[in-house]
Amino acid sequence: MLGLLALGAIVLGANNNEPYLVALRGLGNIVLLVCGVAIPIGLIRAGTWRDGKAAGRLLVALWLVPAPCFIGAQFVFQRHKHHTLNADEAAVQLLGRHFVVGYASAEEAGLLAGKGLIAGLYVTRHNVAGRTIAEVRGEIAALQERRHRAGLAPLIVAADQEGGIVTHLSPPLTALPALSTLANLPPDIRKRKAEELGRTQGEALASIGVDLNLAPVLDLRPAPGRIRFDFNTLIGQRAISNDSAVVADVALAYVRGLDAAGVGATVKHFPGLGRVGADTHHFAATLDASVEELEATDWRPFREVLARSKARLMVGHVALAAIDPDRPASHSKRVIEGLIRGTWGYHGVVISDDLVMGAIYGGNVCTAVVEALNAGADLLLVAYDGAQFFRIFDCALDAYRRGALDPAMLRASEGRLKQAAGQAPAAGM
Repeated sequence: MLGLLALGAIVLGANNNEPYLVALRGLGNIVLLVCGVAIPIGLIRAGTWRDGKAAGRLLVALWLVPAPCFIGAQFVFQRHKHHTLNADEAAVQLLGRHFVVGYASAEEAGLLAGKGLIAGLYVTRHNVAGRTIAEVRGEIAALQERRHRAGLAPLIVAADQEGGIVTHLSPPLTALPALSTLANLPPDIRKRKAEELGRTQGEALASIGVDLNLAPVLDLRPAPGRIRFDFNTLIGQRAISNDSAVVADVALAYVRGLDAAGVGATVKHFPGLGRVGADTHHFAATLDASVEELEATDWRPFREVLARSKARLMVGHVALAAIDPDRPASHSKRVIEGLIRGTWGYHGVVISDDLVMGAIYGGNVCTAVVEALNAGADLLLVAYDGAQFFRIFDCALDAYRRGALDPAMLRASEGRLKQAAGQAPAAGM
């Protein structure tokens, strides 16, 4: 049993900064380190090493490994952090505008904001748990003030407040129903109620300082059980309808309601999750349908809402087989620059889905970051585990120093971000 525990401790020690072990940080890391020191000492003092048996010596040797693994992982993390916090001003100005980051520590978030290393913050459950609206508003206002003192543009403050099962800021904000509850109402009533819901949602978000809602979901509702091992996506419970016309109708009204309250909308998760068979929070996924079929169904809500509003577009981590089967859409130039910017003519802000998801982080996240920026993605979201920002920014920093980032794409992205900040409507469509 102690041998199996040692192997487990080795895995935990070597991977303690990985996002899937985020729940073990803090006290969990302390316990791991204490066990990695105390257990081998206890085994040696008990004579396990001196008894001459190979099994006993192997057990002691195994328990000597977790602590160095833990220290090595911490060294790598601190190296990424050091590179990020000490990046030169030119790199910070070029790269910092592209990241929206979740945070656990307001002080660390303020440091990133004050240095210009990020464009915005992602606020979620752990940032508001047990706190009042006034306390949350005060923290966000303090972070914005720190940004102002640094002479930088205001932070984007984003949240996932879709309604229904995804209401990450409730409490303290009032939980609102899912947009799907409006789908079967008569068209004129559902439009009115969707806009009212958007306005109510927007006013609540604005009251605490959130100015970008990562909603609404435009994926078509899948058949029950289509997505295997679906622990987090839960599109069947989040989608408005399986009818693309209804989705477009409800979503556009909701977006207008948010906009009336001064909160931007983000339609998601292009190219659509309703047809895929895997949860991208954990696994790679491919959307295997023709462009013609997708244009007629799944993509109709995206095109209609983007053409008639100032909504941003979130691109998910699904590979679009008909256009670029080799990489997820979130970092595919064929999809972002070719289809979205070229064919569709959409020149608004494109946001990646959370880079701390298995479909991306389980592979080469550095390649994904560089390809996303070179493909024309404007904002890269690092939400679930904000600590991964240091590794991800270091990837971008290394690419910048090697000359691996496309200057023309970065300049075009800067223009789109400035346009969005000025609330100018996106050209095209």
